[in-house]
Amino acid sequence: MTISITTYSGPQLRQRLHLLLVLGASLALSVVLVVFRVFLTHKISFVFLLWNLFLALIPFGLSTMLGLSAGRLKARVLLPVGAMWLLFFPNAPYILTDLFHLEPRAGVPYWYDLALILSCAWNGLMLGYASLVDMQQLVTRRLGQLMGWGFATIALLLSSFGIYLGRYLRFNSWDILTNPANLWYDIVTRLLHPASHRSTWGVTLLYGVFLLLGYATVRLLGRLNEAANAEE
Repeated sequence: MTISITTYSGPQLRQRLHLLLVLGASLALSVVLVVFRVFLTHKISFVFLLWNLFLALIPFGLSTMLGLSAGRLKARVLLPVGAMWLLFFPNAPYILTDLFHLEPRAGVPYWYDLALILSCAWNGLMLGYASLVDMQQLVTRRLGQLMGWGFATIALLLSSFGIYLGRYLRFNSWDILTNPANLWYDIVTRLLHPASHRSTWGVTLLYGVFLLLGYATVRLLGRLNEAANAEE
């Protein structure tokens, strides 16, 4: 079984290049801020953010690879790559919760740390949204617009649940391979006893709605720009 994927057109390739340039510049800013902080304080307090950004790049790289795949992409390739994308996707919006680490520290201005963490959180969110656009378009081409938005909504809700697992239960994406028993036990426990784990569903629903509204806003802004260009 194969699944047909329309490759990027010339204008789409140019837009993709522009996106890569802007994201690259924004990521470079985050790296510079972290490196300069290490140089300034001789401490590695926020170096972990670079690792988090790397994890956020994985789903973006996977979705870009799927979009650039020429011809007809076999389902036996698409399905495992899509599953891997879903597994790593929560790492992108997860960086928003690194704002929990913001507190006054000696040797560096408070506003600098705020800018540093916001820069990394912004990049994580934008990488996640850009990646989700690719995957939603893939689903939409095969199953229609309604299913495309259904996929995006479910992906964002699952990512919010993943944020809870990562931030509060300290699981990582690779725990599905290295620590599956504990991971699935905690997941099933929360599914079977939701009333006993209200914070789980509070985080999942609140962050899910927030991420969905943000994503819808980004998509609408993109359509406004397309409409304006079409009128010119």
